[in-house]
Amino acid sequence: MVNYVYQLVSPHVFSLEYEDVDFTKEVVIRPRYLAVCHADQRYYQGQRDAAVLRKKLPMALIHECCGEVIRDCTGTFQRGQKVVLIPNVPGNDDEMIYENYARGSRFLSSGSDGFMREFVNLPPDRVVPYEGIEEPIASISEFVSVGVHAATRLSLLAHSRRESIGIWGDGSLAYVVACVVRRMFPQAKVSVIGKSAAKLSSFTFVHNTYMADMLPDGFSVDHALECAGGEGSYYAIDDIITYIRPQGTVMLMGVSENKVPIRTRDILEKGLTMVGSSRSGRADFEKAVELMEDKKFQSRLRYIVYEDQPVRSIRDIQRVFETDMATPFKTSFRWEL
Repeated sequence: MVNYVYQLVSPHVFSLEYEDVDFTKEVVIRPRYLAVCHADQRYYQGQRDAAVLRKKLPMALIHECCGEVIRDCTGTFQRGQKVVLIPNVPGNDDEMIYENYARGSRFLSSGSDGFMREFVNLPPDRVVPYEGIEEPIASISEFVSVGVHAATRLSLLAHSRRESIGIWGDGSLAYVVACVVRRMFPQAKVSVIGKSAAKLSSFTFVHNTYMADMLPDGFSVDHALECAGGEGSYYAIDDIITYIRPQGTVMLMGVSENKVPIRTRDILEKGLTMVGSSRSGRADFEKAVELMEDKKFQSRLRYIVYEDQPVRSIRDIQRVFETDMATPFKTSFRWEL
């Protein structure tokens, strides 16, 4: 069967490609809503290294997607069932390593075509059903699963004193992580530290919000999550090292294209644990869907999702990416190609 694939061939330029796909062995999904990630924007804007762009393009973008089952020859799903799609393709099976870090794993929209296709075919273990979640919200399930993965690892690695948890960053990642942490660590006092008063005003469900340059005297946290990324990673990590208590655990989640210096002497003196956390696996998606099916949790997520107009042409794809540059959090859109 011929499938339509909408690939980025160079920054700002998309092209329609055709591929012959065998849809008789896996689950066939019609994408319904997609969401734009900063990683997609870096490719679209040409902000990755030139060598990386030459290696990975042409490529279909987008790894955040919900859809509808069209056909399933494995008998796992029903036609018309609503599902979210897992972009991580596991590599070597290693019981000691999470699937998203395993050698040989692939990630759709990062070296392999993402979900900007007419149809998507996936093994049944890369598909998670859901009910009762609005489609624009369901489209960011992968994003929520990333927060779940970090919170899960924090729960496994951090010492048992969890009276206070700090989240550095005020963008969409920090917002989602804050939602997840509030639910998974209900007894902890959660503080969000950022640089935008407007964005911080959105975090009404946490205990405290602070401007990074106005932290009160005596402020400290037991554990921390860094969600700043980019040029902000250095300042966030530096602050965390200053304000975290001895033997705290730090989850590093923000992506930076540049090297970030850190104060190793202070890390050693405090005995800190620094943990890299990226992407997610099936268990994280299942937990994310469970959280998102709760109406209160879903309502919080709705605040950060801007639904753009439907995409019906390549020009519309370009419009969505340009619109996303002007929205403070997440951009979701109905896929009608």
